[in-house]
Amino acid sequence: MKILNQDIKNRTFKKVYCLYGEEAFLKKSYKNQIREAILGDDAMNFQSFYGKETDVSEVISLADTMPFFAEKRLILIENSGLFKKDAEPLASYLPGMPDSTVLLFVEEQVDKRNKLYKKVKELGYVTELSRQPEAQLKAWILRLLKQENRQISQAAMELFLSSVGDDMEHIRTELDKLLAYTEGREGILPADVEAICSVQITGRIFDMITDLASGRQKAALDKYYDLMALKEPPMRILFLIARQFNQLLVVKELAASGKGKEEIAKKAGIQPFVAAKAMAQARGYRLSELRACVEKCVEAEEAVKTGRLADTLAVELLITELSEKR
Repeated sequence: MKILNQDIKNRTFKKVYCLYGEEAFLKKSYKNQIREAILGDDAMNFQSFYGKETDVSEVISLADTMPFFAEKRLILIENSGLFKKDAEPLASYLPGMPDSTVLLFVEEQVDKRNKLYKKVKELGYVTELSRQPEAQLKAWILRLLKQENRQISQAAMELFLSSVGDDMEHIRTELDKLLAYTEGREGILPADVEAICSVQITGRIFDMITDLASGRQKAALDKYYDLMALKEPPMRILFLIARQFNQLLVVKELAASGKGKEEIAKKAGIQPFVAAKAMAQARGYRLSELRACVEKCVEAEEAVKTGRLADTLAVELLITELSEKR
């Protein structure tokens, strides 16, 4: 991201950019920074397209149009899917696009074999904005707190991240709530985090699996019903339960081979603080039990997809089965 930051700072832009990845907060932030740096308050020379119905011929026509009383025209294209399908006309057009136009793509995913991807990388700049490492998140949180002349204890920081997860948008929302709650005090303590920060659905799933491991069937089902009351789709809940058991299986296997927390986190593709929690939770299961849990999740999904069970009932039966004494 160093090149992108330099371009924004120096206001010297390449003709095309592609920002992709799962960190929505960073994509939104850079999208706004690029627009501000190129156009400022100028709305006349800004056009945007959204979704897979983006008309490439219209994009090309606009890109060929000189900006009105300005140096640059910015065209924003979001979630077009053009980097996952044939986009030959646009890829072929880019080399001859006027220097007065800047194209900015913001996508969820890209196929690096795609011709448009290769052409954008050749002529402009491509960067993946993925979930940030724990150290980066902590540094970012500390910068935000410093702007407010506030501090947070190490214990409160650890609890905060383990509660809210690594989604930066959610972190920012919860941090704002925490700042409002502790207004008038310089320091933020663990008790403040416990009092005000809502646990993401992934945290609720983690707690549910702790209940399952301990045979607390009613507690696990209560958490499921709570998630249903919050309008979480049963199949998303099933997906997250399956993902958590898959994660526990990977962590258990790595720990059994003698790997430490940092190496487990790296190989499993998770944050170190997440790895530490998963290692502790995995101790409640044998490897064979975790494999069986993963298989039961697959069977529940199959039962729904084949129409044998309604999704709500399938997840309820899965939770009941997984919480039975092993």
